Amino acid sequence: MSITVRRVLRTVVASCLAAAMTAAALQGAAAAAPQDTTTPAQDPFYTPPAPLPAGQPGDVIRSRSAVFTVDPINHSPYEGVKSWQVLYRSETVQGQPTAVSGTVLVPTKAWTGQGKRPLVSYAVGTRGLGDACAPSYTLTQGMDYEEFFIADALSRGWAVAVTDMEGLGTPGQHTYEVGGSQGKAVLNMARAAQRLPEAGLGGAPVGLWGYSQGGTSTGWAAELAKTYAPELDLKGVYAGGVPADLLAVAKNLDGSAFVGLMFMAAVGYDAAYSELDLEKYLNDRGRELLQKAESLCLVSVDGISTLAGTFFKKISDYTTSNPLDTPEWQQRLNANKLGSTAPSVPVFQAHAVYDEMVAFGQADTLHKAWCAKGANLTWKTYTLAEHATGMLWSEPDAMAFLSDRFAGKPVTGNCAA
Repeated sequence: MSITVRRVLRTVVASCLAAAMTAAALQGAAAAAPQDTTTPAQDPFYTPPAPLPAGQPGDVIRSRSAVFTVDPINHSPYEGVKSWQVLYRSETVQGQPTAVSGTVLVPTKAWTGQGKRPLVSYAVGTRGLGDACAPSYTLTQGMDYEEFFIADALSRGWAVAVTDMEGLGTPGQHTYEVGGSQGKAVLNMARAAQRLPEAGLGGAPVGLWGYSQGGTSTGWAAELAKTYAPELDLKGVYAGGVPADLLAVAKNLDGSAFVGLMFMAAVGYDAAYSELDLEKYLNDRGRELLQKAESLCLVSVDGISTLAGTFFKKISDYTTSNPLDTPEWQQRLNANKLGSTAPSVPVFQAHAVYDEMVAFGQADTLHKAWCAKGANLTWKTYTLAEHATGMLWSEPDAMAFLSDRFAGKPVTGNCAA
């Protein structure tokens, strides 16, 4: 077995064990309450009315009570938390109205901190492209690998709103790693949580959280917030393991154990921009992979086996010509490259030095670009970490950063260091 494959397996095992142990530690005692296992594709809640009702981005189209659990066996409700699933208005990267699903979680215990209860709009990392990967579903099944981070935020008394993002849960293909779409979904999720009457979050101070794909999402939300959602009282942003420049990320992934992630991004861009026409570049092997990928969830038997089949493959193994070499694809990828605008609020950006999935260099370039534009940025690297452990190591620092922002403590960042 090669060193790289052993590292991949070790990373997966370590991450899963850490998630399981932390989730168990954070779970409170609760009576068993089996939860419905109907997936989003089978659940009419996720199908928006056609046409969408008139409204503004962030308006709630429909909502219902739900169960948040970290118990994958009995689905016991997590103690002391009220949960709702919502369908809300957002926008595509090209500004067209669309419906996105998500979850709103609020502690039942009264908030005793200063001001109103804070709200964290939480952007998850890579789940896959299939509707069954939607966090609003996996959080009801105790099967979400970030549930323990969410539970940590809830234990601090914060409300948490988790977007499924465009096309994950709802009809249509998930626009995976299309930053403009993901950033809007994160901001509109915060709006939807504040506009859900039962949640009682109107006017709440807002923080953003995201790692990996979620880092792209919160990075974009941070750049868009001042002009797209100026009414939000945004206090701070955590963006970790950020794929800021997908062309640079793709170059690093080609021929690696994680080339499947690059293929997922190609599917996401093809869904967002119909003129890209991914299929015309694919050979027979590529078309077969496309068919599998469109409904793939990473944390599943099919997902693991499909990705394992792509280990150490190259773009050329699946294509007749490389779409990334064309002006059309380069234009759309560059349009979703982070760094053109400085976030208007303090940002904590973190990255693992030995990140094998999301190249360190392009994240460092983002940090320098934001600093050059005058951002209030705290940049931290983790030397003894790769992608999954970078997520684990940065979690306490990110929680502390948002805690200080909600407490009104000043921060000057370390751009000048």
